[in-house]
Amino acid sequence: MILVTTETVPGRSIERAVGLVRGNTVRAKHLGRDIVAALRNLVGGEISEYSELMTEARNEATNRMIEQAEASGADAVVGIRFITAQIGAGSAELVAYGTAVKLRPKE
Repeated sequence: MILVTTETVPGRSIERAVGLVRGNTVRAKHLGRDIVAALRNLVGGEISEYSELMTEARNEATNRMIEQAEASGADAVVGIRFITAQIGAGSAELVAYGTAVKLRPKE
């Protein structure tokens, strides 16, 4: 599966758009991570516990988007974007979405 943030796949032609595909996940903060993050917040710098949490969420949402694209027979997903939204005081949703497309065969 080819994934791009651009509207086209370099070197390939799009035969047709299959449709919108998306994947999402909702993640909650973890008490252990919160304690370590609070300590890091006192001294400054990257809060790697939250960076890891967001990386896991992004990967999960992307994998779910890919599964939906594959199920629809797509060869690629173009125009990929990510959005986040706070669901509650301790949780957030991450959504990956794009347009699933069928590519013309290579010549």
